[in-house]
Amino acid sequence: MAYDFSDCVLLNTVMAARAMTRRYDARLQRFGVSVVQFSVLMVLRQGRDEPVSHMAERIAMDRTTLIRNLDLLERKGLVLAAPAEKGNGRRFRLTPEGERLADELVPHWQAAQAEVRGLLEPLQSDHLLSALKTLTAG
Repeated sequence: MAYDFSDCVLLNTVMAARAMTRRYDARLQRFGVSVVQFSVLMVLRQGRDEPVSHMAERIAMDRTTLIRNLDLLERKGLVLAAPAEKGNGRRFRLTPEGERLADELVPHWQAAQAEVRGLLEPLQSDHLLSALKTLTAG
């Protein structure tokens, strides 16, 4: 029996995520960071000084993926790692260069946001964002 997956919520979500990732990556590529690294920079920009596991949870990223990207950003001189106060973990923060780049990236992220929202009617955009937040909260 053949199945029609064209209305599969999962498949369409994955396809939409890939399309949006390509759009955002295209805007950030010239700065030498991916959309995943941008997300990490923005989390660090908030200055919460939290454990890696909390950061990973907040951005729905696998802990090992987050650590791999933190290490890469550290090698690029954008992030500084220091031993955690307790245990054998590390705490991360932006370097001055990382802060400068994060500030420089925000307008490009805003342009990507506007581009993606512009593909939808305003009400569709609001409903989509609300639905995505509902799905990630559950």
